[in-house]
This record gives sequence, structure tokens and C-alpha cells, in this order.
Amino acid sequence: MSASRPSHQPGATMIRKSTTIATAFLALAGCRPERPADWVIRNTAVYTMAASPARVEAIAIRDGVIAYLGSNAGADSLVGDSTEVIDLGGRMVLPGFHDTHVHPSGGIGMGECNLDGLPRQAIMDSIASCARTAPTATWIRGRGWELPVFPAGNPRREWLDSLVPDRPVWLEAADGHSAWVSSKALELAGVTRETADPPNGRIERDPDGRPSGTLRESAVALVERHLPPYTDQERQDGLLRALALANSFGITTVHDASTRPEMLAAWSALDQAGRLTARVIATQYVSPDRGLDQVDSLVAWRRRYPGTSYFRPDAAKLFADGVIEARTAALLEPYVGSDSRGTPNFRPGQLDSLVTAIDAAGIRIHIHAIGDRAIRMALDAIERARAANGPSDRRPIIAHIQLFDPADIPRFEALGVVASFQPLWAFADSYITELTEPVLGPERSRWLYPIRSVVESGAVVAAGSDWTVSSMNPLEAIQVAVTRRGPDAEPGEAWIPEETVDLETMLKAYTVNGAWAALDERVTGTLEVGKAADLVVLDKNLYEVPVTEIGKTRVLLTLLDGKTVYVDRALR
Repeated sequence: MSASRPSHQPGATMIRKSTTIATAFLALAGCRPERPADWVIRNTAVYTMAASPARVEAIAIRDGVIAYLGSNAGADSLVGDSTEVIDLGGRMVLPGFHDTHVHPSGGIGMGECNLDGLPRQAIMDSIASCARTAPTATWIRGRGWELPVFPAGNPRREWLDSLVPDRPVWLEAADGHSAWVSSKALELAGVTRETADPPNGRIERDPDGRPSGTLRESAVALVERHLPPYTDQERQDGLLRALALANSFGITTVHDASTRPEMLAAWSALDQAGRLTARVIATQYVSPDRGLDQVDSLVAWRRRYPGTSYFRPDAAKLFADGVIEARTAALLEPYVGSDSRGTPNFRPGQLDSLVTAIDAAGIRIHIHAIGDRAIRMALDAIERARAANGPSDRRPIIAHIQLFDPADIPRFEALGVVASFQPLWAFADSYITELTEPVLGPERSRWLYPIRSVVESGAVVAAGSDWTVSSMNPLEAIQVAVTRRGPDAEPGEAWIPEETVDLETMLKAYTVNGAWAALDERVTGTLEVGKAADLVVLDKNLYEVPVTEIGKTRVLLTLLDGKTVYVDRALR
């Protein structure tokens, strides 16, 4: 744990001391503290997320750790000449949020053609603008288009050809499981009507077999491998952009959910330079195209970058399947109107042997599983690894967990598996109404994102964003989980109301349970004396606003180890 003083970054120095009451208290006491606090945050509603005390009115921080929790008067007794004192006027303080599934490498794309949340015409206009403003770029690249914007989620190559006739175009979908490419990109990559679909991938085609311009899953790599590589500086700058965004949402711990060696190097360089503004658990990518030999590589990379208090490359990421919208998720029963059940990314037995070998090497497991078949495969693999290697406390994570067979819900608690939901997805948006429910039918659709059922089973439920797929804002996701309605929706009927949860459950998912999922519960997750001062200040008390306003609450201040990593103008 860092023992450094709070940083005085631009903006942080503008937080003024509110010392009148504290100074008067000390004058009456006739003394100064022997060891003053670095920070005193008073007149607030501190929700510690601990059993006791559950709520206090003041907190003091010294040397990066919490030195005091209690009354204003008690905190005032720790004020010295250099203490930063903030009077919050009753605003809410919580432990820093944990995002247990996010893709910070998407920060690189924040400097490219960003199509997030745009309708079709705006997407076209944005692509044309990107091409005009980058006349010397050899490729036009970007991300963020959403599948429901286009018929069958299948945008076409000639639309890009008309916008950018002189250069190849490569645009990743918002969900990261599809790419939209131009004719020049297909030509450069040698992808033609004769090109076979790769294992675990699909080239969308016209009736004559010619590629239509959309690639699914592993087929994305047919073109992606021809993109010019990013520089080390571009990677580091992208990660810093992503962390700055996370900090603005009160996030102090992230699980990088699929990390390649070049990104491990970027994380390590930032860590060694003291530039990380969140704790990072990096999950190394595991390829379904390679065998057990890659486990040695995972161990070697982890050895090359030994863990610190801010960076730990101690987990492995396996993609068990794709996504329902593209019919690449692995299901127990066929998609409606089809004989296909989707194809798992790993061959029978392959996932079991890899998970067992990775677990035996002391590396934690993090599995992407969307369909009910993929969830079962993931649980089976973890159960077999446990039988082969004996029990451990590595706390495997299965993320997304969209469609369940109810029989598998109790297995999370029984096997000690963390259930990492992405709560922002748990409402009836166009992905659900147009691309998911029609291919599942009503009976199976009842078991989409069953958060309450998994909580009530006794499992540890954590939460993540899967950014850049969707917003990184935990407060929006918390609101959706509580209401099962869109973050901008008015009060109304919940989608699958049996699976709504309360605010306390979701705050625990983002704090206490997030820390447990990171093996960091002795350091973070609750606000207790002696723990790291990872905390977030909100402009409103979440328990005192309508549930439909939770997502509109603003983060005012984020501290990591007592250091300012984000401050809003309202506190400057």
C-alpha cells in the first residue's frame, strides 16, 4: 500500500480548507495533534459499507490510509497546519468503486473515429468527417457502432466505399464481437468469396458468397492483423485516458478484461513511472487456437511483470463464446427459427484442460460466458479444475452471464465463483427487443440477467461495465439494476421485475464484493481505519434521491490511497 501524501495535481490544489470550525475546536482544546491528518472530510454522510460503523459524519486520512471515522469533533482534533479540510454539507461518501470487467485499451480508440451511441446517418457523417480530418492516415479506423442500427446488425462495405474511396476502413462494433470493413480493407487482407470462415468466426456474405462487409468473432482478425500497430506511447496515452474516465466515475480498481503482452508492457511502464490512477488487475488473453503450451507463456509474462500495489497481471481471460445478437453465443437449445445453438470457442474438453492447467499454475480464471451452454461449460471447467488441483482461494470470475439455465444458478456459490454482471444491460433496449428475445423466445428470455436470483442463491455478485461496449458509469448501471429500466427512462414497469434488486445490493457489488473479487478485501472495498483511502464523494445521497435519479448523480471527488485522482469543479 502506498504511503505517499495526497497529490496536488492541477485542480486538487484548488480545494480550499474549511478550517473555521476545526481551528476553533483546536483553540478550545489548547493543543495541536502530534500527527495531523492529511485530509479531514467532515459534515458528510460516510457510508462505510462495513458492518460497524455503517455510517459516520467525518473521516480523516493520513499517509494514504484511513486514520479516523466518527464525529466531526473527533476528526477536527486531527487537523494540523497542512491538513486539507473539506466540509461537504451532508454529501455522500462511499468506498471507491470496482469495475470487475472493463477494457481500458479502448482508451486508444478515444482518439480515433468514435461512433458510440450514434444513429445511422450520424455514423455516416462521423466517418466522412474522420476521413476529412485525417488526410494522411493510411487507414481510417474507429469503433462504437451498435448492431441494432443496421438491418440484422450487418452494415455493408459499399457504404464505407462511398464515404472513403481512397483508403481502407476498419470499424469495430460497440460489443467488440464484430467489425465493419470497406472493400479496400477486404482486398488488402485477401478476403474474397473463396475465403473460408475461420474457426469460431463468420464472414457475413451476399447471396453470391462475396463478403458483405461485416465480420464476426475470429473473422475480425482476418482484417485486423493488417492494421498498422500502435506505438508504445499511443498505448500508454490510451490507458491514461481510460483511467481518467474511470476516475471521473469514482472507479479506483479495474479488471482489464483481456490483456495482450504489448498492453502488459504499457501498464507496467505506467506503474513504474508512478502514473497509474487506479489499481489494475490485468487478465492475460488465452487463445482457443493454442494448446496448453500457452500456460507457460502466461506464467512467464506474470514473472516478467511482478505485481505491485497498483498493477497485478495475475489472471487469465478465456472467451467461452460470442454474443446472442450475432448468434455466436453458445446455447443449450437452438436459436428460434434455426438449427444452430452457436459454437463454443473451445473444443470439448479443451476449456477444461486449459482452466485446470492455468489454475494449477496459480493464475486466476476470468471467463466470458454469455449463453447458457457457455455458462455451464465455464462452471464445469472450474469444477473439474477444483477436483484436480484441490480447493484454493483464487476466486474465479465468470463475466456477462446473460442467459441462464436456472439449474446452474446455485453452482456459483457452491464453487466459490464470482458472478460478474454488467448491470447496465439489464433492461429492454433494442439489443434485447430486436436481436435477443426474438431468437430466444419468452420462456428462455425470462432468465436474462437474473441478478436477484443469483444474489439470493448466496453467490458473490460483483459488477462491471465492459466499457467500451457500454458506459463505464457505475451509477447508471446501479439505477438500471434497481429499476430494470433504461437509465433515461421515467418510472414504469420493470423488465423481468422478478430480477430487480435494491440499492444496497448494488453498492456492495461495486465495493465490498468488487474488493473480494480482486482479492483486495483487506485493503479496499470498505472504509475502515487502517484500510486504503480509496473513496468517492457524490453530490447527492443515493438513499435520498428517487431511484430514477441515481444515474444522474455526479462524482465530485475520487481518492486513491488518499491521493486526488479526480476532482469536480464544484469542489474547487
